[in-house]
Amino acid sequence: MSPASPSGSQPDPRSASVSQNPQAPQDSDATPADVAFAPAASTHVNAPDPSGDPANTAPRGHAVRALIASVAGYAMDGFDLLMLGFMLPAISADLHLTGAQAGSLVTWTLVGAVVGGIVFGLLSDRFGRVRVLTWTILLFAVFTGLCALSRGYADLLVYRTIAGIGLGGEFGIGMALVAEAWPARLRARASSYVGLGWQAGVLAAALLTPWLLPVIGWRGMFAVGLLPAVASFFVRRRVEEPELFVAHRERVAQAAPQHKPRALRLLVADARTARASLGVAVLCSVQNFGYYGLMIWLPAYLAKSFGYSLTKSGLWTAATVAGMALGIWLFGVAADRFGRRPAFLFYQAGAVAMVFVYAQLSTPFALLIGGAAMGVFVNGMIGGYGALISELYPTAARATAQNVLFNIGRAVGGFGPLAVGAVAARYSFSTALAMLASIYVLDILATLFLIPERRGAALD
Repeated sequence: MSPASPSGSQPDPRSASVSQNPQAPQDSDATPADVAFAPAASTHVNAPDPSGDPANTAPRGHAVRALIASVAGYAMDGFDLLMLGFMLPAISADLHLTGAQAGSLVTWTLVGAVVGGIVFGLLSDRFGRVRVLTWTILLFAVFTGLCALSRGYADLLVYRTIAGIGLGGEFGIGMALVAEAWPARLRARASSYVGLGWQAGVLAAALLTPWLLPVIGWRGMFAVGLLPAVASFFVRRRVEEPELFVAHRERVAQAAPQHKPRALRLLVADARTARASLGVAVLCSVQNFGYYGLMIWLPAYLAKSFGYSLTKSGLWTAATVAGMALGIWLFGVAADRFGRRPAFLFYQAGAVAMVFVYAQLSTPFALLIGGAAMGVFVNGMIGGYGALISELYPTAARATAQNVLFNIGRAVGGFGPLAVGAVAARYSFSTALAMLASIYVLDILATLFLIPERRGAALD
C-alpha cells in the first residue's frame, strides 16, 4: 500500500490504477467506485503475484478462520428461517394467531433484516468486519432465544423483528470478510462456501425440526437459537481483520475530513456505478423473491397437493435444499473459471426452465428428482453475489454494498410468500409456481445490460 506523503497529504485516488491484476478486466469494465480512496499502487494480498508467491495464491490460516466464521453465521440464519416455516402452525395454534399474523412474523423478520443490513453494513465499513459481525450474531441469538418466552403475538413480533436486524447484517459482512481475506483466483469459490452455510442451516432445519418440534415444542426450538451466542466468542477471539481493511482504515485515519469516503454515495458514484448497483439490486430481488416464495410454501404445497406428512414434506424439501447446495458449489467453480456473467446467465436460464417444469410434476419420484434439479438453478446463484459485489465496489463501501443491495432484495423477497400464497389461493399452487418462473427473465435482462464483468479484479 502506498504510504502518505511526508506532508501528510494523501495521493489522489483518481490517479490510481484500477487493477494491477493482469487477468482482470481493464478500464472498459472499471467503475469509478473501484478506484475511490484507493492507494497509488495495488500490492495487497488479493492481487495475484506474478512471482507465484504461495502467500498470494493460496488461502492462509486467517483466511480459513474468516471463512469458518462467515459460514457459521450464515448457517444460523438459514436454520432459523426455515425452522420458522415449519413452526408456524404450532405457534399459531398455541398463541391463537390468524393467518395474516402468522405470515407477518416472516415478513417482519425480513423487514428487520433490511434495516440491519443497512445499519450493520455501514458500521462494518467504519469499525471493522470482525467486530460488527460479532455484534450481529449476538443480537440475532439473544432475540431468537427471547422468542421462547413470548406470551402473545405482539411480543413475539418484536423479538422476531429485532432478531431479523441481526440476521440482516451477517450475510454482507461475512461476504466482504471472505472476499478480502481470500486470493482473487478463489474468490467466487470462497463466496460460494459462505452461501453453502445458509444451505447447511436450511438442510439441518428440514431434517431436525420435524423430529425435534414434537419433543421440545416451538418454545424449545427458539431456545436452541441461543447457541450461536457461543460462536460470537470464537469470532471475536480467533478471527483477524483482513489486511486489506486494516490498511484502508489506516489511510482513512490519516485523511482530511473532506476526503473521507461516504459509503452510500459510492454506490451511485457515477452513471456506470449506478447502473451496476441497479443491476445487482434486481438480481438480489429476483433471488430472494424466488427463494422465499418457493421455500416458505414448498412444505405446504407438498402436504396439500400430494398429502405428504410433515416428515415426508421435510425429506422432499431437503432434496431441494441438497440440490441448492450442489448448485452453489458448482456456481463458485464456474464463476472463477468462466466469469461472473456467463455463470449467472446459465443459471438464470436454468431457473426459468426448472421452476416451470417442477410445477407440472406429480409423482413422488419426479418431485424428488425435479426438486433437486430446480434447487441447483434457483438458489445456486447465491454462490456468486459475494464475489460479484466485492469486485464492483471499493473497501470503503464493500460491506455496505453487500448488505444494502442484498437486503433491498430481501425487502422485495418478503413479498414472495405473499404473492405465491395469493395466486395459490385464487388458482393453485402449481399455477403460482409456474408464474414464479417468469421473474428469472428479468434477471437475465439485468445481467445482460447492467452488470459488468470483473472476474479476478484486484480489490483496492
